[in-house]
Amino acid sequence: MKLITVTIGGLEVTGDREATLITHGLGSCIAVMTFDPVARVAGMLHFQLPTSALSPERARESPGTFADTGIPLLFERMYALGARKPNVVVKVAGGGTFHGDAGTFDIGKRNYTMMRKIFWKAQVLIAAEDCGGSRSRTTRLFVDTGQITVQSGSEVKPL
Repeated sequence: MKLITVTIGGLEVTGDREATLITHGLGSCIAVMTFDPVARVAGMLHFQLPTSALSPERARESPGTFADTGIPLLFERMYALGARKPNVVVKVAGGGTFHGDAGTFDIGKRNYTMMRKIFWKAQVLIAAEDCGGSRSRTTRLFVDTGQITVQSGSEVKPL
């Protein structure tokens, strides 16, 4: 098994059936995981902030940092490897609230809202999600099967 780690602001797409995409420490960040079962292409984005308007320069350097630049880029890279929009299954995890951030900033909720808007405008449905709450998550996407797991502490469950 080949592990491909997706870091904060990172984006990875692969057709390597021996690969597993993994991201750690999802708090207010959100992992968008995509899989085309026909083309056998998988992708994962670990975005940190809702909108690139917060820092256009950073968005140019690291588009995966933001929902509004990272999500379209994830799909572009999936399509470049042969994926087709009608076949792509989308699952998401993260978007939690931590460190008393339930008031002023609430980045997790803002990330979730922006992501939903982007998918709604693009007419993309989310097949499953594990979002909100106040627990950290690690997600894995197994390219050979498209299976996704979400781990929080010692608990691992399928998504």
